Amino acid sequence: MTRPPSTPPTHPQAVGHGVCWHLVIPVKDGSSSKSRLSPAPPLARRDLALALALDTIESACSALSADQVTVVTSDPGAAACAQGLGARVLTDPGAGLNAAVAAGWESTARTVLARGADASMLRTGWAALLGDLPSMRGEDLRTALASCSTHREAVVPDADGTGTVLLTSTAAPPLPQFGPGSAARHASTSTVLLLDLPRLRTDVDTVHDLRMAVALGVGRHTRAALARGGGS
Repeated sequence: MTRPPSTPPTHPQAVGHGVCWHLVIPVKDGSSSKSRLSPAPPLARRDLALALALDTIESACSALSADQVTVVTSDPGAAACAQGLGARVLTDPGAGLNAAVAAGWESTARTVLARGADASMLRTGWAALLGDLPSMRGEDLRTALASCSTHREAVVPDADGTGTVLLTSTAAPPLPQFGPGSAARHASTSTVLLLDLPRLRTDVDTVHDLRMAVALGVGRHTRAALARGGGS
């Protein structure tokens, strides 16, 4: 897997107010992901789900130094993409989305502690990003993280305001509470940021979501998958 254009250098980068972010992206194995997404044949659901994830991973690695990104997955395709970009890969513990995010943060925390204080004295930021954001661009994520960096804990809801696309903390790894209605759960401890970033806030769970993402513009993997399948 080759690096996409404009991949940043592989040294830690601060995004907003001197925060060095450590981003976790959980990606389900294609055989069990996106049960509510039923693309028209011949496009298989697992192939489309993988394409969504690959576009998300590539955009995230263009927003941050790739070694600030950890992909938690048991999907070989997602793992290969992440490794090819220089991101860290952790095997999904298989206990659901929240356990995958927590495992990613735990692994990253050990790495941060082992490395010790950075010479630049950047603050450490913890972030979790959903792996189904095919319209997101690197600049969208950087803008969102810059906004999140001014808050101890923050949550960016999805387009309909009920789910979570981005969860962050500048203090310690927060408690992940993803799943249906997660925005309200995260809002109990986090500042809600209704950012004007439709590309970042459009997650894809249904065919309707996919059509909205396509209207905004999707990444190369999703475009290719839809072309192979004859459209959305």
